[in-house]
Amino acid sequence: MSTALGTDDARVEQDTRRWLQRAVIGLNLCPFAKSVDVKEQVHYAVTRSTGFKDLLFDLKSELNMLADLDSAARDTTLFIAPDGLQDFLEFNDFLAQANRLLAKLGFEGVFQIASLHPQYQFADAPADAITNFTNRSPYPTLHLLREASIDRAVKAFPHAEAIFETNMRTMERIGHEGWAALGVAASPHGKGNP
Repeated sequence: MSTALGTDDARVEQDTRRWLQRAVIGLNLCPFAKSVDVKEQVHYAVTRSTGFKDLLFDLKSELNMLADLDSAARDTTLFIAPDGLQDFLEFNDFLAQANRLLAKLGFEGVFQIASLHPQYQFADAPADAITNFTNRSPYPTLHLLREASIDRAVKAFPHAEAIFETNMRTMERIGHEGWAALGVAASPHGKGNP
C-alpha cells in the first residue's frame, strides 16, 4: 500500500468518524451509537475494491473478523467503499448480495447489515427530501451490527420504534442548511488518490 493511499484511507476514516460523531451521535439519530463510539468498539474498514466480487470478498473477511472478536473489543463495523458503489441502485443490488453472503456464511440471526449511502433515498421520498439524510453517509457504507447488541440496546431504549419518526422530525427541523452546517460531507481527497 502506498503512502498516498494510506493517507487517503485515513481521510476516509476521519470523514466517517466526523459524520458518526456530528450527525449520527450529535443529532441522536441512533441512541445506541454513542456508547460504542466512546468505548472505541466501532471498527472502520475501508475497502478500495470496486467490483461486486472483490467487495464481497472483503466483506466476507470483515464479517469473519467481527465473528472472531468479542463484542467488547469490536461491537460493530462500518464497511466503507469510497471508490465503488457510487450509484445508489447499484449499491442496493450489492446490499442484496451482501445479505445473501451473510446467510451463506451462517450469520443470519448473528449479524444484520444496515445500509448508508451519500445518495440514500427512501422508496416513498423524493431524492431531495431532507428525511433521506438520516441514512446519508459520506461514502457508500454497510453497517455490520451484532443482533445481540441490537437486542440489548432495544431493551435499554423502551420506545425504539419511535426512533424513525423522531429522526424524521429532527431532519425536518434542521433542514438542508442545518445538515450542511454539520460539515459531514466527504473530503475533496477522500475518494480516489489525492
